[in-house]
Amino acid sequence: MTDPNQPTRTLHVAVDAMGGDHAPSVVLEGVEAALAANPALSVALVGDADVVEPFAASHARCQAVVSTEVIGMDEHPAEAVRRKKDSSVVVGCRLVKEGRAEGFFSAGSTGACLAAGTLVIGRVKGVLRPALVTVVPSPVRPIVLGDIGANADCKPEYLVQFAVMESIYANKVLGIERPRAALLNIGAESTKGSQFAQAAYRLMEEGLDNFAGNAEGGDILTATYDVVVTDGFTGNVCLKTIEGTAKVLLGAVKGVMGKSTLTKLGALPLVGPLKGLKAQISPDTYGGAPLLGLKGALLVGHGSSNAQAICSGVLATAKLVEEGVTETIADALSASEKR
Repeated sequence: MTDPNQPTRTLHVAVDAMGGDHAPSVVLEGVEAALAANPALSVALVGDADVVEPFAASHARCQAVVSTEVIGMDEHPAEAVRRKKDSSVVVGCRLVKEGRAEGFFSAGSTGACLAAGTLVIGRVKGVLRPALVTVVPSPVRPIVLGDIGANADCKPEYLVQFAVMESIYANKVLGIERPRAALLNIGAESTKGSQFAQAAYRLMEEGLDNFAGNAEGGDILTATYDVVVTDGFTGNVCLKTIEGTAKVLLGAVKGVMGKSTLTKLGALPLVGPLKGLKAQISPDTYGGAPLLGLKGALLVGHGSSNAQAICSGVLATAKLVEEGVTETIADALSASEKR
């Protein structure tokens, strides 16, 4: 008789043990937590032999894959990927290309991950440009924003594909039944924005069944739409502004609450709710940003990721694999080409 508690399939995920400001210690801690949280998860841990081999020897469902190089945050991404072929990032992506892993997670250099993902794993047939997307943890509900930095210079047709891929991600990973996709612009009217924005609007209106029009900046945190689409330059500035504002505001609230004995006492009833809000809007909950449009799952974590964020990132990568996001994107783009 089949045990209902046993996983129906194994999710093979490679993890960069050397990526991140606090690697490898927080990576090992995060991987350990992820393995405990998901019995279907199998990890190929990539990095220095003295780091990955002892960990793999003491953890079931973990395999050590030794690499001898590390790409630093200050190195030119594409050049480093071409030069350091035995780096943990390149080796991890190669495991996906060779089918030895279905996804790869790293909190290392974002640029190196993007370059290795594109050059080593490769794009799904028909994908013009892969899109780096993120889940914005709005207090209302999470929304998907992209591109957030992979493509600083875009053509209008790229944004149509970004919308398709982001909508699939919102559906498969966030569970949104029919995501409403909007174009980030300076006004709600179809005639607003630059020539680029107006051209993108027309293409999205013609090519997307779930297009809901333009979104303004104020529509993001209010979660007016499920998916917000933009170019990588605008998206990156937008995301960093949101993150910076949230950090400043939370710091200011904390400062006011601790200003005097009276304010400390008055703040006591708010400690629990504020901790809950902080967890709700924390990017650590989602672990990183997937690069959609590749022939395999690739998720990039923050360089400053702690163990919780690493765990979330590894589990999110496994979720991308489990839900077949790559295959769904390939099918959707193939179907659109046949129209």
